Amino acid sequence: MSSPAYEIDEMISAKAIAARIEELAREIRREFRDTEKLVVVGLLRGSFVFIADLVRELDLPVEVDFLEVSSYGDAMESSREVRIFKDLRGKIEGRDVLVVEDIVDTGHTLAHVARFLGNRNPAKMRTIALLDKPSRREVEFAADWIGFTIPDEFVVGYGIDYAQRNRNLPFIGKVRLTEESGT
Repeated sequence: MSSPAYEIDEMISAKAIAARIEELAREIRREFRDTEKLVVVGLLRGSFVFIADLVRELDLPVEVDFLEVSSYGDAMESSREVRIFKDLRGKIEGRDVLVVEDIVDTGHTLAHVARFLGNRNPAKMRTIALLDKPSRREVEFAADWIGFTIPDEFVVGYGIDYAQRNRNLPFIGKVRLTEESGT
């Protein structure tokens, strides 16, 4: 079975993303200025590009760890069932934590992760998402920082995929399904 044919239209440029990350990093540095070490937790796989660029801008003592979570699989719609495939390696009890997400859509994933990690008693925990789609929210959850608010479009690039493709695009692009030719 083949994947649907699609094209990608640029929505947010690489330059705009870089500028917004600099702004977000300034705000995060202010929030965590007194931390001994900030544990930056990336939600795999979509946040890996964002987290790499963000931690380089933080100018704070940081430790990076990852959770692998999914509510999409290879689909364009959330299954709403949040599954954790890989847990943190380190302990976060009594430590400052920043959870980094690629996109908040229905809100199920980030709300689940916030509860999951909150039960481990971090000293302070904040959340950041590169993208937010508030029109799709099913669970009341707002990240502490948002890079960009976007309309209800399926997007790829800058770490975000469609069926494990297009993560390597340097920009955020809107997926537009096209008619397959020759069938």
